[in-house]
Amino acid sequence: MRPEETLQSLYAAFARLDAAAMAACYVDDAMFDDEVFSLHGRREVAGMWTMLCEAARAQGDGWRLVVEGVQARDGVGRAHWQAWYRFGDTGRPVHNCAEASFTFASDGRIARHRDRFAFWRWSRQALGLPGVLLGWSPMLRDKVRVQAAANLRRHLARTSGDALARAARG
Repeated sequence: MRPEETLQSLYAAFARLDAAAMAACYVDDAMFDDEVFSLHGRREVAGMWTMLCEAARAQGDGWRLVVEGVQARDGVGRAHWQAWYRFGDTGRPVHNCAEASFTFASDGRIARHRDRFAFWRWSRQALGLPGVLLGWSPMLRDKVRVQAAANLRRHLARTSGDALARAARG
């Protein structure tokens, strides 16, 4: 697959909250980094997308994704995306805007993915008053990162257990 096709597949899957199709766009040793997560390996990246897609579906309607400026050539790519959703922990509406950058493996899948977004803007929407008052501070950013990492660890443990249970049932 060509890198631009990979990005088109990634964002089409994201729009329909299809984490499995998103995971297929990454190499096994992929790296993902944004203002909240710093992940290594497709297992962690896929786990994050699965967790986020499940949370968006659980919040009901309101999920929407718009992607613009998808470009890929010479082993690198970029895109701009906007998502509208309700933040799972608070139920507050969020409109997040991100700039994504990518590097690709020789087979066209994603090796590195970096999303950049304005954390303070996001935290004001997602967290309300704490985000307004402390969203600019490294303390709140670190707290959010620690909580997100713990949520992902629990999610991965639960889904690994689910996979083992399915395998045991045959």
